[in-house]
Amino acid sequence: MEKLTDIELTSVQSQEPQHRMVNSNANSILIQEDDVETPYGNFHVAIQGDRSKMAILTFHDIGLNHITCFQGFFNFPDIQQILRHFCVYHVNAPGQEEGSMHLKPELTTVVNKFDSSRNDSLFEFVYPSMEHLAEGIQHIVDHYSIKRFIGFGVGAGAYILSEYALEHPENVDSLVLINSTVGKAGWIEWGYQKLNSWYLWSGQMTNFTEDYLLWHWFGYKTKYENQDLVHVFREYVKSINPQNLSLFIESYLKRRDLGIVRELDPIKRPHVRTIKCRSILLVGDDSPHIDQVTDMNGRMDPQETDFMKIQDCGGMPLEEQPGKVCEAFRLFLQGMGYVPTLRAPKNPAQQTRISPHRKDVDFSKIQPVC
Repeated sequence: MEKLTDIELTSVQSQEPQHRMVNSNANSILIQEDDVETPYGNFHVAIQGDRSKMAILTFHDIGLNHITCFQGFFNFPDIQQILRHFCVYHVNAPGQEEGSMHLKPELTTVVNKFDSSRNDSLFEFVYPSMEHLAEGIQHIVDHYSIKRFIGFGVGAGAYILSEYALEHPENVDSLVLINSTVGKAGWIEWGYQKLNSWYLWSGQMTNFTEDYLLWHWFGYKTKYENQDLVHVFREYVKSINPQNLSLFIESYLKRRDLGIVRELDPIKRPHVRTIKCRSILLVGDDSPHIDQVTDMNGRMDPQETDFMKIQDCGGMPLEEQPGKVCEAFRLFLQGMGYVPTLRAPKNPAQQTRISPHRKDVDFSKIQPVC
């Protein structure tokens, strides 16, 4: 039997792992941050990358901003080789950016109920509707002279980008929609969100609202199985401006049905209301929004839409499975002719499954776009 020799390790140092946290360290890769004034409020825009390249425009979900919604994913190592070919414009809804102050009320005139000849003036908060937030994107596009962009939205942001794509199809190259919906709020959502809005407007971040936001972002499975990730966002919730969030939730709660129709008749198809650009819908298999995304997929044009259900994932794929989302995003871009020579990292930890709706593409015949 071979004799074992004792070895003394003198150059090995142990280090405590760094606690994960949500912060603005990504500012080191941002070119600029602007407040773009529009008729519907001031939109805070953070720009990442070379503005001469193709634009990716992101929009966040309720309770989040461009840092908490997209920082983790766009700092993921595998996405960096993709971002070298694009410029990312992170759009924040009015009053939702990090460290935002209370939104100022506007002076409005109302008719006196008891004396119709007399008008009363009062200060009232007027927050833009979902339709107005979508129109606000047009002002941002004009401000930066963006010709066309790839939309990247989550939750409420996905709805807003879908609304914009319906009204301004000439400006949208394609859409990446996570936890998206095209319908009105249901009664259960309406009831919970009304309570949340009331608590938040009074300046309270109650345990009820905190638990609802965590469920909305992650779902039940991730909430109880990924304690580290949930703890980061539980701490972040305490820094949210509750009154501004209340206004955003009320606006999202009053959203209308987008009226998208799937038409299989090739003669009628050009005349129906639908999203005409290439789109990919992503959702976790344990997401609380899976029914809404499935319903939207059933109303989209199957020739222009990919659907991807991410395994072992709850309601926040960008944080829970960034590798799978990155791979799906790369394949989606290559299907449209972008970054055709880009290849997946060696020995990927996880493989991605794309919906069978996807068309086979001969990449040898594609001309590079950027």
